[in-house]
Amino acid sequence: MSIDEWRARGRKVSTANGEVFVVEESGPGTGDPVLVLHGFPTCSHDWAAVLPVLASRGPVVLFDFPGYGLSAKRDRAYSLYDQADTVEELCGHLGLTSVVLVTHDMGDSVGGELLARSLDGTLSFAVSRRVLTNGSIYLDLAHLTDGQKLLESLPDAALAEGAGPDLNGLAAALRATLAPDATVAESWLTTAAGLIAHDGGNRLLPRLIRYLSERRIHEARWTGAIERHPAPLTIIWGDVDPIAVWPMAERLEVARPDAKLVRLVGVGHYPMLEDPVGFGEALAAALA
Repeated sequence: MSIDEWRARGRKVSTANGEVFVVEESGPGTGDPVLVLHGFPTCSHDWAAVLPVLASRGPVVLFDFPGYGLSAKRDRAYSLYDQADTVEELCGHLGLTSVVLVTHDMGDSVGGELLARSLDGTLSFAVSRRVLTNGSIYLDLAHLTDGQKLLESLPDAALAEGAGPDLNGLAAALRATLAPDATVAESWLTTAAGLIAHDGGNRLLPRLIRYLSERRIHEARWTGAIERHPAPLTIIWGDVDPIAVWPMAERLEVARPDAKLVRLVGVGHYPMLEDPVGFGEALAAALA
């Protein structure tokens, strides 16, 4: 799906952190709306292939965090606390009072802050069920890429005009996070790279990568909430992810033994893209 085709699926919603691109789908079911939180450095488009599965049981809301995809890309400092604020504001705007929370990569950390607020009694909506997939929830186990390490070593400032990775570099970096024999379409890599770079987003990557520093500081709060929140949890994990490695999923299962763990064998960091059938089946079972 091209950028223009994806843009046509959604609309812009004004928030305190800028305009947010939102895709809403209605389904035949009557369950709580599914709220999807995407990862770094991509956006809601990652979930396009499994959107029919998500929508098969009721309403679905996907959106791009500020700084990502088709949402506003202001040259400012970015914080996962602000991203969680945006989620709450967006849910208020859309009238969401109870959701099924589906998260990936950086979205796992934003989800952790939302769950922590829920445990604190301050979250403005309820979380009735959760699905969590590949993300560095235990940063001591993470195998960060050379690109991530380079971005994190840079000052928290936008890169100069004309600087930053180009589309080919972005596509290559994304490809390196997949399983070695993944058959993800080149068209997804092209679109994903274009959405990262859209409106100068590739220059913002040193700002956006700060979420890793925040995760180090607040892991006890965020991962602790992922472990403790009472909503039923399904963990769906690609087991050859080179970054968020399989032992993370195993550690979470130990911390949360009532969770259901689904291992997607031979799948890398983007299971919804690399194995949309297997991931979709696991997702449908989790949402049933």
